[in-house]
Amino acid sequence: MSNKSEEISGISPAKKENAANIPFLPFSALDPSSLCQQALDYWIDAVQRSILFLDVLRQHGNWSLEPKKDEMLPALDFKFEMVLDGRNLIHPVNYYLLRILPPEGIVTDPKKRPFIVFDPRAGHGPGIGGMKENSEIGSSLRAGHPCYFVGFFADPVPGQTVEHVCEAEAIFISHVVKVYPQAEKPCLIGNCQAGWQIAMVGSVYTELVGVLILTGAPMSFWAGVRGKNPTRYVGGIVGGTWTVALASDLGNGRFDGAAIVDDFEKLNPSNTHWKKAYNLYARIDTEAPRFLEFERWWSSPILLDKNEIQFIVDALFMGNRFSTARLRTSDGLRIDMRNIKSPILVFCSQGDDITSPQQALGWITDLYRSDNEIIAAGQTIIYCLHETIGHLGIFVSGSVASKEHDKFIQNIDMIETLPPGLYEAVFYDKTEDTEHASLATGDHVLKFETRTLQDIKKIVNQSSEDNRCFLAAKRISENILGLYESYVSPWVCAFSSEQSAEFIRKLHPVRSRYEMFSDRNFLLASVGNLTETVKTNRRPVSQDNFFWKLQESASSNIIAVFDAYKDMRNFFTEKIFFGIYDSEFLQAAVGLRKSERYTKVVERDVDRERDILRRIQGLLELASVGGLREALIRGMLYVVRGGGGFDEREFNMLKQLCNASITLPKMSQAELRTLIRQQQEILVLDEKNAMEAIPELLDFATESAAQESLSAIHATIQAHGKFTAEERRRLQQLEPYFIASHKTPRRRATDAAGFNNRM
Repeated sequence: MSNKSEEISGISPAKKENAANIPFLPFSALDPSSLCQQALDYWIDAVQRSILFLDVLRQHGNWSLEPKKDEMLPALDFKFEMVLDGRNLIHPVNYYLLRILPPEGIVTDPKKRPFIVFDPRAGHGPGIGGMKENSEIGSSLRAGHPCYFVGFFADPVPGQTVEHVCEAEAIFISHVVKVYPQAEKPCLIGNCQAGWQIAMVGSVYTELVGVLILTGAPMSFWAGVRGKNPTRYVGGIVGGTWTVALASDLGNGRFDGAAIVDDFEKLNPSNTHWKKAYNLYARIDTEAPRFLEFERWWSSPILLDKNEIQFIVDALFMGNRFSTARLRTSDGLRIDMRNIKSPILVFCSQGDDITSPQQALGWITDLYRSDNEIIAAGQTIIYCLHETIGHLGIFVSGSVASKEHDKFIQNIDMIETLPPGLYEAVFYDKTEDTEHASLATGDHVLKFETRTLQDIKKIVNQSSEDNRCFLAAKRISENILGLYESYVSPWVCAFSSEQSAEFIRKLHPVRSRYEMFSDRNFLLASVGNLTETVKTNRRPVSQDNFFWKLQESASSNIIAVFDAYKDMRNFFTEKIFFGIYDSEFLQAAVGLRKSERYTKVVERDVDRERDILRRIQGLLELASVGGLREALIRGMLYVVRGGGGFDEREFNMLKQLCNASITLPKMSQAELRTLIRQQQEILVLDEKNAMEAIPELLDFATESAAQESLSAIHATIQAHGKFTAEERRRLQQLEPYFIASHKTPRRRATDAAGFNNRM
């Protein structure tokens, strides 16, 4: 067996020991006859791979030359039907609502909350939320939820605005709510740009939205860390947003999404200029279908109306006005994320070079000054931080869909039931030693661990000096844009037409680069005929082949060169940005003072604070109102707080106990959600008085009901395994209230005095 392996590897036995630690074996270490055979095998494989590679490019080139309809259908892996067309609304937009038809063998339940996936309109066509069966849409359908999809046509309606789009999306959500009157409010999943867009919808139309899942969505556009997030400097480097206005004018009032796609590609030059093509070439026997599917989505850019793109770059990218609640609708209504009372789940990744965790989470520190503010506002915020996955991987990766998205969707009721506060979603692998594993779906256990605003601040790492630089860049941008629109734009518009705009769009590399690899190129005319012959006589080379290893090594070196260039470019981009905008003279020239701290914290709102105080007072008055079920939930939450978070097993155990018991109070999902959120807030606001009120809540409960409630609390907490020391301490404090010591009404009220001593 060993002689056979040595023959295949081409290394003689005498030389094998010396060559074992050499990454690239010298020719002298190889048997000449074996080397010649390997060279021949590699050459045959390389020629065949080259022909197949060119044929795949030819297929894509031919597809790109086919006449395209004005309407763009989404690249979904599911059948669908059109429900609403946004072009027919009072304020027409190029968005639409689709109902996803469940695949064969899957039945959806109209009583389950529907899911609506919103696709990002960030240069590419629609479909990324459902390009694969194992996706956001697929996870929703497999869990039995009705699913809808919001996409868009290629061309915008002239004059449409971001506000019009938000209005249309609110109409879409309202339609889904009416179709499923017995279900909870829809869960909205917003990918990338669609994330901040549905957050705007939720901030204005608060009564419509259920749980918001913001996936890879930039919310705080100035946020980032020096040395890591170069995208936040791009606007300042080119002098602001006047370049977008110029591109829109050259496009006859429409901005070409190909420019955004090109910007994405520039972020990772090794992938754009080498890895993507090399991966296809090296794995041509299996990679072609995936490559064609993805590239037909990636290289089909759409258009945006000038009003839309200018608002996005001015108000969001350069202005950063959304995360600090400084945006208003056309009729003066403030767009404030603190208005959203449904849970907000932010899914981001350390490996995302487009939307950094700082940009995804920075809005939290922009809007809130303390943890109690979040709780007092009745807002539940959850974040999930992936360590490695890239921007597109958050939406289309099968591993992410089968873990994070599946778990979020399967536990959507728990997410909506979580009390107000700040949490991190953490996943634990299920093993043979996992306690009550049957109470957790899938291969992981999901726990929402309590976090503080200080934890977010460590991630965001907000800098007053950086904020001053970005504010200077914003003011410079406004000045240059004003000059451009006053003195240059009229001339550009006068010489632009739809014909000239279309000519410019066709020349863009994102559209034109594949056309040379098509049947129009006579040099490729014979490739199609050769392909079948090659597939019939395919001789793939072994990966032990010396020349294959040499090829892989060369590829790694090329990638390293591109990555070194990227690092150097990012380094100098950052240095140039701060070299310009950190200038005291320039900052003084635009009205900024070095002595002042420029933070992004939202301005105080007296009316909001007054409403919150009234709400707090009302909650405190409810401390003694209720009965057995209030005591059960309050006691359980008191103990759970000692465990540092909420485990899905605890939630599922509580539901099982309440449904199976005759004595325990029956609660619907809506009642359970209201009780848990209400009782948690009462505990946070005044824990001592809230606990001392439990005996009064139990005054008229039967002894058996009280004891079974205490047993339910024990079983619920123990569902995650052994009690922590703090949970055990809290349980010992709680137990006397559920054990009857008197036989008369109000028999437990006298026990309240002892709680203060047990604290």
